[in-house]
Amino acid sequence: MATIIKKRFFCFLFFALAAATDGFAQITIGKPTLSFTQICADADYNTQVPILSKVTFTFSPQSALSSTNQFIVELSDATGSFSNPIILVSSDVGAVSGSPATLGFRIPTNIAGEAYKIRIRSTTPASTSPDSNTFSAYYQIQNAPFSINNFVETATYCAGGSYVLRIDNPGTGTNDSPLKYPSLTYNWFRDNGNSVAPTLLVSASTGSYTVTQAGKYYVETNYGSCTSNSYSNRVTVSESAAQVSSITSNKGNPFCASEGTTTLSTQAANSYQWFLDDLKIEGATANTYEASKAGLYVVKVDFGGCITNASINLQKIQFLSAINLSGTNTIKEGETKTVITTTTAENPAYQWFLNDVLIDGANGATFDATTAGDYKVVITQTSSCRASNEFLFTIEYPIIDRDVVLIPNFISPNGDGINDTWVIPQEYLSGTNTEVLLMSSTGEQILKTNNYQNNWPENMMDFKNVNPVYYYIISTQGKKVKKGSITVIK
Repeated sequence: MATIIKKRFFCFLFFALAAATDGFAQITIGKPTLSFTQICADADYNTQVPILSKVTFTFSPQSALSSTNQFIVELSDATGSFSNPIILVSSDVGAVSGSPATLGFRIPTNIAGEAYKIRIRSTTPASTSPDSNTFSAYYQIQNAPFSINNFVETATYCAGGSYVLRIDNPGTGTNDSPLKYPSLTYNWFRDNGNSVAPTLLVSASTGSYTVTQAGKYYVETNYGSCTSNSYSNRVTVSESAAQVSSITSNKGNPFCASEGTTTLSTQAANSYQWFLDDLKIEGATANTYEASKAGLYVVKVDFGGCITNASINLQKIQFLSAINLSGTNTIKEGETKTVITTTTAENPAYQWFLNDVLIDGANGATFDATTAGDYKVVITQTSSCRASNEFLFTIEYPIIDRDVVLIPNFISPNGDGINDTWVIPQEYLSGTNTEVLLMSSTGEQILKTNNYQNNWPENMMDFKNVNPVYYYIISTQGKKVKKGSITVIK
């Protein structure tokens, strides 16, 4: 009998302890209450203090919590499933001991959907709350206006054709292109005016839309029910039975090349190809082209269903100039050759060069050349459009003939520029220390020099005889001697 009583006592004690242990280990967590109905977050959202997103929950009994307990806030996927929950925040160990409790959390940067849920989970004892109400949540990674159609407000397609609107990429200037973020999708709309709501045409992951109906169109980044600043400019697209394209130059035609390139533009269309002087310009496939030189420009414009060509004969602003010399000219020693320029340039400036060296002080429209050499004059228009014209010419001494290889035996000093002086080979001229001796037929010494410059007779002589004869002796530094006669033909 005593044994039976003892067994019953132990059984009672076991169940009592088990009941006490179960009471300590179990809590109930209530359905979470959210401080928001939707989350539309951007780059500034998660930096706010205090934290904007909060969840409040109750639990009981409070005495059942372990000192090591943590409450964890979990986020479902965009469909409300907790098969792979995201932990938004975990409380510090033992930090939450009273009910109700509130925890704040920040938003993941990859959320986008309309049916998110939140639940609360405790660690010690382990328990999970019911799911919260569903809510929409989007992280607006791009939240600024952007452009389509390169900000061109109008476009046209041919009857039966189409026109492709595209989000511009990369973004430049005021265009912050959302195409930089591959995860984004877009809603394309037709604007029906102020009194009628816009028509949603398509939700797409690509940044383009093919228009087949005339109207005004725009696109927004798809952030669901959230309102954002991520939207485009509006483009009015019209249909035309016939298309005529044209080209304009933003700096006029002719244009001032010294001020940089001029932008050639044509109408908005589906595609383009530019040509210069009948040659295809590789890579020139936009509706604009930066032109730096003159020529015949043609652009082939595809309006979608029909193709047209536009052309412009682009010219540079120029002025007219002329010079009274060209090519090779001759002067005698001590002679002056006056070079004269004329020009239609506004406020012209002149620079004269001799053998590519700027001639100091030579800045007028005329120049007196007294030295042989290669000359250049640059005429520059200094007002309006800055531009330059350049002229080259050469001045030589006709008495110097570097191609002479034989010693001539006659001269004809009649002033016609041909055989006027006795021209001997270069090897006997000034700088070679060769002695040149000339004598008359009577033995009179006419010339003796070690610095002969192909200049005898330098001045017109009074030749008393008809076709007089002179004799020469040329003695080189190497003791070579050349002798002969010179007949002067009048």
